[in-house]
Amino acid sequence: MSTVTPNNYVPRIHTPLCELLGIPHPIVLGGMASGTAAELVAAVSNAGGLGILGASGRSPVEIREQTARIRDLTTAPFGLNVLLFYHDEVTVETVLAQRPAVASFAWPTADQGLAEVFARAHDVGARVMHMVARLDEAQRAAEAGADLIVAQGSEGGGHVGMMSTMVLVPQVVSAVAPTPVLAAGGIADGRGVAAALALGAAGVLLGTRLLATPEAPLHPHFKQAILASDGHDTDLTEIPDLITGRVWPGALARTWRNTLIQHWSGREWLLRQQRPQVAADVAAARAAGDTEQTPLLFGQDAGLIEAIEPAGEVIARLIREAHAVITSRLAPLAIPPASALP
Repeated sequence: MSTVTPNNYVPRIHTPLCELLGIPHPIVLGGMASGTAAELVAAVSNAGGLGILGASGRSPVEIREQTARIRDLTTAPFGLNVLLFYHDEVTVETVLAQRPAVASFAWPTADQGLAEVFARAHDVGARVMHMVARLDEAQRAAEAGADLIVAQGSEGGGHVGMMSTMVLVPQVVSAVAPTPVLAAGGIADGRGVAAALALGAAGVLLGTRLLATPEAPLHPHFKQAILASDGHDTDLTEIPDLITGRVWPGALARTWRNTLIQHWSGREWLLRQQRPQVAADVAAARAAGDTEQTPLLFGQDAGLIEAIEPAGEVIARLIREAHAVITSRLAPLAIPPASALP
């Protein structure tokens, strides 16, 4: 008798990440400060991944309110993310007081100690995740006690380093074993998930793909810009940071090449001089949903995104696609060794 697979069936891909965090699927939401909110975090966690809320730039009251809202929407594990170069002690204290399942960190300065903040996170029962863009940063995080390391390639949106995901991930996997590694940057479908696993990653972290969801707290015009992009129209630039006046350590911002970026490219010296007025203009454009006069930070994988889909559907589809790649495409390629001749 043949069996019929239900349309809503989601297979399992079980990795050490699933074991470590107690989640069904090895997919994590990037803790983007302006790109995450309770609804998106909960949707990802409810779908079997790990949702993470970006805490940097939020007040303690907002962190507490967003965390409470997440807990209203899900009983599944979730995390809170802190940008270490940008944090103040109140932010770290507030995040750890929420006792998230995962305390996620990224972008420290060279003189910031990681071991102390990681130990504090462990003291409240959280697993520690740390994002890196370089091999030496991964080794530093592993030595400081990180439970999980994210290797983020330059294809990703927002603030990234200069090495591609394809090269960085296996470097980090080899260097920090047996600490599990997540691959990030340029992943938007099941083929990318399967490729990350083939590189030795225990899962993936998604940013741009989950911005193109109804739950993401972005203006609808910004989501449509992601759909319109083919990925080739993004640049690594310091222009968004010159506008905010906030310098990220060792990072450039992958940004859509819109009218604003084209206008100031090559004239960064003048932007520094006129920053207050430009910042005010950008704030007004962002509020109005003006996609041409606002820095839009998303990755090259925008070229793989064709629709605004609920986060839960995105995760289910990626797992189904990855499972099919592994079982239907890759497995048949492995030819058993020929029997030894007598």
